Amino acid sequence: MEPMYKSTRSEKGAVTASQAILKGLAEDGGLFVPTSIPKLDRSLEEISKMDYQETAYQVMKLFLADFTEEELRGCIARAYDDKFDTREIAPLTEKDGVYYLELFHGATIAFKDMALSILPHLLTTSARKNQVENEIVILTATSGDTGKAAMAGFADVEGTRIIVFYPKNGVSAIQERQMVTQKGKNTFVVGITGNFDDAQSGVKAMFNNRELAKRMEAKGYQFSSANSINIGRLVPQVVYYVYAYTRLLAQGAVQKGEPVNFVVPTGNFGNILAAFYAKNMGLPVGKLICASNENKVLFDFFETGVYDKNREFILTTSPSMDILISSNLERLIYRIAGENAVETGKFMEALAREGKYTITHGMKEQMQDFIGGWASEEKTAQEIKRVYEAAGYVMDTHTGVASAVYHDYREKTGDTTKTVIASTASPYKFATSVMGAIDDKYKAMDDFALIDELCRVSGTAIPKAVAELRTAPVLHDTVCETEDMQKTVEKILAL
Repeated sequence: MEPMYKSTRSEKGAVTASQAILKGLAEDGGLFVPTSIPKLDRSLEEISKMDYQETAYQVMKLFLADFTEEELRGCIARAYDDKFDTREIAPLTEKDGVYYLELFHGATIAFKDMALSILPHLLTTSARKNQVENEIVILTATSGDTGKAAMAGFADVEGTRIIVFYPKNGVSAIQERQMVTQKGKNTFVVGITGNFDDAQSGVKAMFNNRELAKRMEAKGYQFSSANSINIGRLVPQVVYYVYAYTRLLAQGAVQKGEPVNFVVPTGNFGNILAAFYAKNMGLPVGKLICASNENKVLFDFFETGVYDKNREFILTTSPSMDILISSNLERLIYRIAGENAVETGKFMEALAREGKYTITHGMKEQMQDFIGGWASEEKTAQEIKRVYEAAGYVMDTHTGVASAVYHDYREKTGDTTKTVIASTASPYKFATSVMGAIDDKYKAMDDFALIDELCRVSGTAIPKAVAELRTAPVLHDTVCETEDMQKTVEKILAL
């Protein structure tokens, strides 16, 4: 059966893939999930002979059943083109006894490009399919990478505007500079005085504000989302896990049916949920190792079955994981609750009301695929240095967390299953932290001097996305209080 999409919080009728992509968030505040996870209809051996674009088609056609072949192939061709600095799109690099799946070769040098290069095309195609004439306003909260990748994707796309909120003091210097220098007449960037969770909660509140929706409709606008709550973000992420496994198969690194572990540095839970979906499509996956930084709310959840955001929010050197409300976890909760929307709604109400919820023993039993781990700031820095000295490979801070967690896991369990670590950002995006980890002498150097030094020690070219920042003018300087986010949107849209 071809999947439709339903909300995690109600039993109301299902919608098509294109309608789910357009809405972003269900009207009841729930997230859209497929009515069933489709099985791959081509063998892994067949897919191993395909390039990234063809692999993307074979995976995405199964989820996006109301897109024609021509529509979907068109979206894929426009997304995965020379914006990426390698023809492979997502190369696998073997270093230090593990495979790193490099997801940072796109326009903004982070894994968000993998999905946000295609989302604008999926969204505008969805609008045409559903005869939508309103201008679509993409409203997004970012912990550093989504914002820039979304703006780069949507910049000057006809019929859209994009408004991005980010924590003013909670992203790296390069991340902030990437956002505030973004070109495009339809792009707007706003710093808030709170943290990422405040930004995400503010965005969700606007999505759920019926009065605001009416006023926007009167002016010819409607909201959609570029956050990983949008199913149009999640489906393209499934692709690269299938691609990674089939590359290993093509190289003879794994035999047919041999399982592979995936380690994913995790904040909002979307990236690792995509790997879980890939497993459910028939990919031979062993363990899904969920790597957290010091904001280890997910680690504690996998250990105890209690999700508790009532804790100190810690600013770390891996800011894309500085998250205490992992929105995409709701999709997993819905599944392990037996696809019971009423029960899922109760957990989410408890989270909103008390900041915590506890799943049942039976639900916890269904999470055997997942292993939680976390790495401290010190451990992450040590791992970046260790891998550089052992293999000459320079990784960013988020990948450093994942690598440290993996080696801890392997030491504790003796599990020698072949393992792929999702490398989610270029080290150039976090040059200060990365170079400071490699050697204390770099801590006194400024960002761009460090980038030149990183180029030298890693033997890799400075990405275009970073080189351009040296001279790019600042085009956005709006900052607002968390409670004024809606007023800021109203002002931008002249409501």
